[in-house]
Amino acid sequence: MKVLRIGAPGSERPAILTDEGRLLDLSTLTTDIDSTFLASGGLRRARTAARAGKLADLPFVDTRIGAPVTRPGKIVCIGLNYRDHAQETGAPIPSRPVVFLKDPATVVGPRDTVSIPRGSTKTDWEVELAVVMGNRARYLESPDDATDVIAGYTISNDVSEREFQLEYSGQWDLGKSCETFNPLGPWLVTPDEVGDPQSLALRLSVNGVPRQHGNTENMIFDVPYIVWYLSQYMVLEPGDVINTGTPAGVALGLPDTPYLRPGDIVELEIAGLGTQRQVLDQA
Repeated sequence: MKVLRIGAPGSERPAILTDEGRLLDLSTLTTDIDSTFLASGGLRRARTAARAGKLADLPFVDTRIGAPVTRPGKIVCIGLNYRDHAQETGAPIPSRPVVFLKDPATVVGPRDTVSIPRGSTKTDWEVELAVVMGNRARYLESPDDATDVIAGYTISNDVSEREFQLEYSGQWDLGKSCETFNPLGPWLVTPDEVGDPQSLALRLSVNGVPRQHGNTENMIFDVPYIVWYLSQYMVLEPGDVINTGTPAGVALGLPDTPYLRPGDIVELEIAGLGTQRQVLDQA
């Protein structure tokens, strides 16, 4: 099942996208795709209502798609989680997940404009598989328990300002939390439809030029391990988002590749999860 939110920023409406391309209105079941909806079995109720024909159709013409979940409580990110990405940046292969947090206010829709921060010269891209939590995860016993707490998967562009991140103070959050720096979506795809999250192709291009082409099978730490690991150090709540890392091909690792500039177009895709497209502007 694919769940999404459509409409103007701040006025999104919850919906289901069917395999036939129909858009079904979820607003009779919930006002939003949020922590309360996810924690209370909302996805199960939505699937039941859709199968029973109880949801009205919505028009799907020139409709903005928002992030598939309303602002998460937290965005937890895993850095250097692909060997080829660690190697291209000159970093050692991590023996434990590299964890940092990103401001939830960075979340925007998958086709919204991304703003280059004032003073930035090194705004970079990162296509990532994002995990959306469906239930609380606290001290999980093993990675096998992760399947019970995941609501689904979506695409994240973990936009990063490398000078802010690496050269100013070594505090990664400074280069990760600029406004609009986390396009998310287009929809939340439930685990039953995704299947194995460790066999998904990821692609990203800038102005039509391919830059990233990887596969989640090459993660150093897989999705169940990441969820289990994080639950040992923090409580993951329904609606929280985990960005699971990016493959090689970022500007940071390609010395002759320019960083993003106003007017650039970034396009992302993960197999089975849809596409994103952002135009860059100047903050």
